[in-house]
Amino acid sequence: MEPLLFLAHRLPWPPNKGDKVRSHHFVRHLAERYRLYLGAFVDDAADWPHVDALREMCAGVYVEPLLPWLKRATSSRAFITGEPLTLPYFRSRALQKWAHETAERERIGRVVAFSSPMAQYLPALPRARTVVDFVDMDSAKWDDYAARRAWPASAVYRREAGRLHAFERAAAQRADVSLFVTDEEAQRFVAQAPECDARVRTLRNGVDSDYFSADAACASPFPEDEQALVFTGAMDYWPNVDAVVWFAREVLPVLRQRGPVRFYVVGMNPDATVRSLAGDPGVVVTGRVTDVRPYLQHARVVVAPLRVARGIQNKVLEAMAMARPVVATPACAAPLSARAGTELEVASDAQAFAAKVQALIDPARAQAMGRLARERVLRDYAWPASFRLLDELLEPRVRVSAEALSR
Repeated sequence: MEPLLFLAHRLPWPPNKGDKVRSHHFVRHLAERYRLYLGAFVDDAADWPHVDALREMCAGVYVEPLLPWLKRATSSRAFITGEPLTLPYFRSRALQKWAHETAERERIGRVVAFSSPMAQYLPALPRARTVVDFVDMDSAKWDDYAARRAWPASAVYRREAGRLHAFERAAAQRADVSLFVTDEEAQRFVAQAPECDARVRTLRNGVDSDYFSADAACASPFPEDEQALVFTGAMDYWPNVDAVVWFAREVLPVLRQRGPVRFYVVGMNPDATVRSLAGDPGVVVTGRVTDVRPYLQHARVVVAPLRVARGIQNKVLEAMAMARPVVATPACAAPLSARAGTELEVASDAQAFAAKVQALIDPARAQAMGRLARERVLRDYAWPASFRLLDELLEPRVRVSAEALSR
């Protein structure tokens, strides 16, 4: 088997966050086809027990703890050096040394840098075929943040957007292939970096539809007959925090005027703002759970009220795969092939969002939409189609087919 180096900004195991879902499936797939060497940071203490599983499937693994308090201090130097804050946050001399020595010793011919900050490691490596998976356009995310935050945070975010985009553009110019999760993200990047057009590709996220499928033996985590509305996601991620706060304060009161519903915020590391919502009798904040599937399967409606969203939201695909009705904002729904009003509902303001949720509390309507939602996921979001394109892009002697690029 040929060697391949995979560098990730976060341990790709377990698949409990949006980017980790993608990197997790990539690593599992690539480990079957290459002698895989993985370098990654661990930013969650709960991930350490999973390192052994990676060591079993990889030829070599280097992991390093990422301490947010220390990295924030390190990142502040970027105000002096003029670089984006993101780069020193994910910079490590030890990881760079390991990656360089591994690449030389194993004569690495292919490298995947997962997420934009990991592209900073590529210039120091021996020449290889390089794929940078940007996933989403991170610089655009900081622009979105700037638009929704007050000064001085808005000024810091706007600076980060500009500096990070300059780095993304330079990284894409050096890479053999740059990947984005949706056509919209790829087109947005190319519009700002037209010289990279020929080497930019879309590689969709998928969903494990066998794992995320209804199970008749799965017990409900909710009280009997409760009308549970569910949101899933990492609750220390600002767009998720903004989403649940908006829903709890603007949408939920409208729904509770019409009937007894309860909103479950399901996800690890809820910050203080999210935890404070639990003081409302209509809100439950679960924190980390061992398995989100019971919460999805037994939800009356799954909500995705993100007002800032980049790329495909795995939380939406997973709910659809579980055959649950979803109400999402336009920011979540736009990148999906699902048909609004048939396979999911879309609403932007609080009154419309509440009306869509209320209508789907009806079991017959919810069941019909959930069935069509799962069918859509099975048609359009299967991992094998994405893996075929990834295989072709990593093999420089293979011409990427028009059929593969159109998937």
